[in-house]
Order: sequence, then C-alpha cells, then structure tokens
Amino acid sequence: MSPRRLPKMELNAINDVEDMTTARRPQHELWPLDEIDPKKAKLPCCLVWTPLPVVSWLAPFIGHVGICREDGAILDFAGSNFVNVNDFAFGAVARYLQLDREKCCFPPNLAGHTCKNGYKHAENGTAVTWDDALLSSSHHFGHKSYNLFTCNCHSFVANCLNRLAYGGSMGWNMINVGALILFKGRWVDSMSIFRSFSPFMLVLCLGVLMAGWPFLIGLLSFSLLLIGWFLLGAYCFKNLLEC
Repeated sequence: MSPRRLPKMELNAINDVEDMTTARRPQHELWPLDEIDPKKAKLPCCLVWTPLPVVSWLAPFIGHVGICREDGAILDFAGSNFVNVNDFAFGAVARYLQLDREKCCFPPNLAGHTCKNGYKHAENGTAVTWDDALLSSSHHFGHKSYNLFTCNCHSFVANCLNRLAYGGSMGWNMINVGALILFKGRWVDSMSIFRSFSPFMLVLCLGVLMAGWPFLIGLLSFSLLLIGWFLLGAYCFKNLLEC
C-alpha cells in the first residue's frame, strides 16, 4: 500500500505552523552595557592589558591580560588556583578592547548553536550568557597552577573566548589573544603609554651604553625566543600549552 500523499494545502499549513513555532522560540536578549570608564576600571565586556614587571621591561609587547564581566569588573588569572575579581594584578589597565557580544554563541541546546563548531563547542563547554562563560572559566582555572610559559593569564582569556565561541572560533590561544589586544587595543591615556614603554627605553639605553651592540643582539634574541616558544606551543605542540 503506497503512502498517502498530503494535499498541497495541508503541506502549506504544516509549513506555516513550523514557521510560527520557530518565530516563537525565545531569542537570547543582550541587555545594554554601561559606558566604558577606564579611570574607574569599569570596562564592560572588554579585554584589558597592563605591563608586567621585569618581563615588559625587556619585551614591551608582553603583558598581563584579563577579561571583564558585563558589569565592568575585571577577572584575571593572577596565580596558582587564583582568579582575581575586580583587582587587576600588576597595576591599572593600560590598554583595552571592547568585544561584541553579538559575535558570541549562546546555545540553549545543541540545535541552538549559531557557530559552526556545534559539537566541538558543546564538548569544550558552552555558556548561555557572557558572565556565565567567565564564571565557568574561573572555576576551571581555580584548580590550575600558574606558569608564565605554559598556563598563564592569556590561557584564561583564551578559555573564556572559546567557551563563548567568539567570532565563531574555537581556536583561541595565547598568541591570537595577545595579538588581538596588541593590534586592536586602545590606550587608556598618554600616561599609560609612558608607563608601558619608559622602563623598556631606560633598560635599552643603559644596556647600549654599558654593553653596546651585544646587548641589542641579546635583547632581540630574548624576544625571538619568547615568540618562538609560544608559536611552537600554540600551533605545533599544542599539548605543551594545554591548561
């Protein structure tokens, strides 16, 4: 017995019901954010950066990063088993970059993913709000040992962005997090620029005066070794920087 074919009118009615059901599905609403106020360290949904003692004196492109909740409070992985809340380690924010929540994936279920990494995103951890992702990452890093070369503040921010599937990507790591704030971040003010580069310039001048060209070669080698380590760890030997 052949299956009964539905009349065209019935098919149209079914399609109309499905369209109405889809339209009635609750959409994730993003409430308005407060204005950015770097002076009061209120930077909603921002990445933030500040120079590190000693390390930034030798390599000014390296610093300490954090990520802000929707209310502007800063979260940063500042030590083993410890995530700071609204007490940014190593000084005031020098650079910041506000991220767009519209570029995040907040799936209520597996079928609700807006990114292209549905199963991978679900396996690695999803979130229903921006703050939910940051809270989950904070719990995860609350049991991690801090290490400047393998598990650091950049790892924490990358974990948050992967939970958010920010920009549709699940490939956030130390390198692209650092590059994002380095090339797109905004300086808080001119004093932040001075505070970030004056120690490096002082070390550079003293080193050249006392040791000459060998100091420059050594400083360049140090920077290249750091960059090489993180590049190899992030893209060639990923297990080295798993955190």
